Amino acid sequence: MQQTYQVKLEIFEGPLDLLLYLVKKNNFNIYDIPISEITQQYLEYLELMKELNLEIAGEFLVTAATLMEIKSKSLLPKPQEELEEEIEEIRKELTNRLIEYQKYKNVVLSFFRPREEVERNVYYRKSPIFTEDDYYIEATIFDLLTAFNNVLKKVPKDYKELVIEEIHIEEKMQQILDYLKDKKYVLFEELLSQENTRKGMIILFLALLELIRLGQVLARQKEFFGEIRIYPVFKEEIV
Repeated sequence: MQQTYQVKLEIFEGPLDLLLYLVKKNNFNIYDIPISEITQQYLEYLELMKELNLEIAGEFLVTAATLMEIKSKSLLPKPQEELEEEIEEIRKELTNRLIEYQKYKNVVLSFFRPREEVERNVYYRKSPIFTEDDYYIEATIFDLLTAFNNVLKKVPKDYKELVIEEIHIEEKMQQILDYLKDKKYVLFEELLSQENTRKGMIILFLALLELIRLGQVLARQKEFFGEIRIYPVFKEEIV
């Protein structure tokens, strides 16, 4: 019996990260989020995660239900004053959660040591050497999903059931590492161009997520929502 392979999304980001990502990507006012639009986009990301067989944490579904509740109530014709207050209360609670979570993330990031200090005690073999021209932003799982979805839209759908086996993931992981060998970096789209089928691209993408999780490759951008570069990282601790 074949077993499908899953990447655990909770190791990357949570539902509030996705909402913050959508707010920033669309330049929404966090105090006046268009619920209908952000709910639609949020659900589209969940559908993509489902197609990729990503293991979605329950919090994603709870947040989806909350968004749909606000949306459905806001679409009721001429809501009564009590209903309007209820909608506004839920919306305000969501906004406050996002603001508090953003503050929390900023505090956590402020405690990280500078990259140069962290890497001072680590020797990198054939790993990227960053200069002032290589100012970067770490690409999030949602940056990767967005870029992947843009590529995937151009590939015809295969309506056969997609079974992703661990052995296929491992093969693709090695394929990615081989492709990155002796390269400073490759563009995300270039990496995916190795495959010409939807199934192949999906498996390659999942393999990339696994390599990122293991710290064997890095996904970086030079600007928010910009092109994604994939860097190989081979580390050897100095003894």
